[in-house]
Amino acid sequence: TRFRFQGCLSARRAPPVTTFILQNIFAPHSAAPMCNLIAMEFYVYVDESGDEGFSFEKGSSRWFVLAAVIVPAKSELELMKRVVDGTRTALSQNNVPKKKLKTLHFRDLKHEQRLPYVHRIASEDQLVTIAVLIDKTRLTSLDLRKGHRLYFYGVRLLIERVSWYCSGIHEDASTSIYFSNKATMSYDELKGYFYKLAKQATSIEWGVIEPKKMFSLTAGKRMGLMVADAVASSYFYAVEHSPYGFTEGRYVKTLQPRAFRNGNTLIGYGVKLFPNPDHELLGWLSEES
Repeated sequence: TRFRFQGCLSARRAPPVTTFILQNIFAPHSAAPMCNLIAMEFYVYVDESGDEGFSFEKGSSRWFVLAAVIVPAKSELELMKRVVDGTRTALSQNNVPKKKLKTLHFRDLKHEQRLPYVHRIASEDQLVTIAVLIDKTRLTSLDLRKGHRLYFYGVRLLIERVSWYCSGIHEDASTSIYFSNKATMSYDELKGYFYKLAKQATSIEWGVIEPKKMFSLTAGKRMGLMVADAVASSYFYAVEHSPYGFTEGRYVKTLQPRAFRNGNTLIGYGVKLFPNPDHELLGWLSEES
């Protein structure tokens, strides 16, 4: 059985949802259905925001965020050009330096420059986002503090949801997954991790995920990686407090129509929080600060 969503399919199972307070960050309606797409191949772009460190007293971020941007392969180039080149054109008309426009880094843009960027992403109804938000202060497993195990496990949670989405579109769907390159990490080890997972009982729909079709590139090589950076950073700003004690949820609110849902269920699908959050945590997540 396959995962179904958006009213066109019915879910095999749903992860437990502790609360829907987080919905205050998002508008109540679901992302636009993509059930009529003919495309069977998807490109998936993955990037992260925050860090994997645990030295909080020395400046490590509380949150580590991974995000995936999923687009049909057949329309990927035109779609990404509309988003990235459209953003470049809009920013260049307002005297943003050309050097900053070559490879768009969300963190390097000012607030007023980020807004047209996320609006362009949100306007593309064939683009779907998934985000995994990890609160490192609540992790109890010491193993996740070793090497890149936190990254590997976060990617596992992300790819699970990518597989649910793509298999729900078409039973013969396939994916090519592009990671924003981390110079200190071996992507052969990441592939090896997924080859091991493929031999275990997991929630991944392996019919649409092939470790051999996982690649790492610098952000400047694919526009999709720039968009994944913008999505990951948007979620990071929604949960990570600034030095002044504020979060910024406006980017995520703008992007919410693109988030993957199973029916009307967002949490556990388009947004995965790990560990499962408590009510107190979700209370401040929902603040419009």
